[in-house]
Amino acid sequence: MKNGITIISLLLLLLPFQIFSQQAFDHGEWFKFRVHYGPINAGYATLNVKETNFNNKKVFHVVGKGKSSGMLHLVFKVEDNYESYIDANNGLPYRFIRQIDEGGYTKDLQIDFNQSQNKAFVFDRKNNENHNYSTPDNVHDMLSAFYYLRNDLNEKALIPGQEYNLNMFYDKEHHEFKLKFLGKEVIKTKFGKIATLKFRPYVLAGRVFEEKESLTFWVSDDLNKMPVKISANLAVGSLNASLDEFKGLKHPLQIIYD
Repeated sequence: MKNGITIISLLLLLLPFQIFSQQAFDHGEWFKFRVHYGPINAGYATLNVKETNFNNKKVFHVVGKGKSSGMLHLVFKVEDNYESYIDANNGLPYRFIRQIDEGGYTKDLQIDFNQSQNKAFVFDRKNNENHNYSTPDNVHDMLSAFYYLRNDLNEKALIPGQEYNLNMFYDKEHHEFKLKFLGKEVIKTKFGKIATLKFRPYVLAGRVFEEKESLTFWVSDDLNKMPVKISANLAVGSLNASLDEFKGLKHPLQIIYD
């Protein structure tokens, strides 16, 4: 179950750097997801976008939180905090924070990105250690990749089966991921039927996921490209996250009425 609550942060896609003409989100946007581990109500995850300044630059401050609930919280407490400071113009991150406590497994990392020098400076606050690493051009963190994805999907027509590559710096390493567009699907939600785009990222099998293609996610097929549903087969059990509440969408949500 470790890292299960934070799976919402693994929505990944990165194409070459560009300025977006159709912004999918804005400050004030907020999502809440209900997370189920099999039949168990495992907890909640939230994503919130704020507007602020970082080193005299206008940025989106994105905060993602995950917390276990009910009986699960008593036997396997999860309290996670993820933050990213993302340039409001090009979508690249300046700082990423990861603070997690998952069943006693803890991390407390702050990563500062120098995009022009292709460097990531990692401060491990738990162990009071500083390290720096080389990164590829236009590298992303977990949260900035997701928000970049939403904007980028407004810029192109997708073809089922099409695959994309992602460069992302995670914890203390550079990772390469691949994402496949599976097609369009209308799914039922508590808000009504929503037309969605369905994706499957290739993830690392073993410690958390059951196999290489265990994770699937759906985003709305409108200008918001908002996350609607996530499904994953874990090494032990399955996890599902569904959108439970939202506010502050930049564009009207498209609901299909029968």
